[in-house]
Amino acid sequence: MLSIPLLALIGAAVTLGLFAGRLVKKISLPSIIGYMLLGTVMGVSVLKIFHQGYLQELSFITDIALGFVAFSIGSELKLSTLRSLGRSIGIIIVMESFSALIVVAVLVYLVTGDLVTALIFGSLAPATAPAGTVAVIREYKAKGKLSSSLYAVAGFDDGVAILLFGFTAAIAKQILLSNAGLAHGSLAMGMIKPAIEIIISLILGGALGFLYSYLVRKIDSRNNIPALTFGFILIGAGLASMLHLSLILVNMGIGFVLANTSKQSTLMNVKDQLKSLMPLLFILFFFLAGAHLDFAALPALGAIGIAYLIGRSAGKIGGAWLGAYIGGASKTIRNNLGLGLLSQAGVAIGLSLLVAQEFSEIGSDQAQAIAASVVTTITATCIFFEIVGPITARIALKNAGEIPDKK
Repeated sequence: MLSIPLLALIGAAVTLGLFAGRLVKKISLPSIIGYMLLGTVMGVSVLKIFHQGYLQELSFITDIALGFVAFSIGSELKLSTLRSLGRSIGIIIVMESFSALIVVAVLVYLVTGDLVTALIFGSLAPATAPAGTVAVIREYKAKGKLSSSLYAVAGFDDGVAILLFGFTAAIAKQILLSNAGLAHGSLAMGMIKPAIEIIISLILGGALGFLYSYLVRKIDSRNNIPALTFGFILIGAGLASMLHLSLILVNMGIGFVLANTSKQSTLMNVKDQLKSLMPLLFILFFFLAGAHLDFAALPALGAIGIAYLIGRSAGKIGGAWLGAYIGGASKTIRNNLGLGLLSQAGVAIGLSLLVAQEFSEIGSDQAQAIAASVVTTITATCIFFEIVGPITARIALKNAGEIPDKK
């Protein structure tokens, strides 16, 4: 049987992905849906051309793409812009994250009657995948208060999600250990760890950001900016992996420092040089996301999965509305922001793997049952959210009037 080199397959994926994106755009869907559908066909669910072995080899591409997405978010978060959005942004982030956690936890508890299971699934609900939202904003060249708010919320949401997961999962684990008669360690230490992770991520990102901002001003040709940016994003991603930090927060910190310490001309030079690179990264990222989607996992959803889908959707949309209302945001923000926050993928799956690893080591029947179900359930729900999230984000931007009319 003829073996096609992996490089040739990647080239075919990019080429076909480009046209798949254009095809779905003709039926008013974001291009990234086309990339994902093509990946699904060529991935583990259908043709299996990109099997698990290949996907494992290409995992670094996902990290690079996420690094660029995070850098892009940070570069949009000028303090002047955040001030113009008002105190509502902070309130929205807190409310939509807490609401997703609480609503999912309540619904899962009603389904299972188990507090630990409810807390674990609730702790995974706040995480939002920013790539889908950012891709849609960039594709449609959306501009306005809603777009700026989505950049801010999607960026800082990762930090809040990690913090809430750390706190809630620590409580759930302590309850589980107590039930099994194995309680040990300090609950306080389990809750402090995620806060330290976030602080160090932001400090590292800030330090890299100041160095990057200094060096980018010394470059004598705009054409050299992509190489410098690429290098720093890889450094940030690599250090985050080595130190077990948040890749998104580290690289967002680099972009944030650039946006707030550089001249507008320098910032625009960086953004302009990234415009031609980001579409390629989005094709690769969402193609690989689609290739990972295993529809065989969908039957594993069950009642817990349905409760998670409903609870997270209601919590994100309702929490964003409530936060915007309390914060005095406009009606446009209130009614549409939550629709742009439904995407969920890598962070949630990564956290579910962490739960499975830690709980499988406890040994009790309850812990083993949770460890066995959490990864498959979260993976299955992410299939839904990765497909639906970009579509609802486009609807939100369209409703807000921030997608320019075609000329």
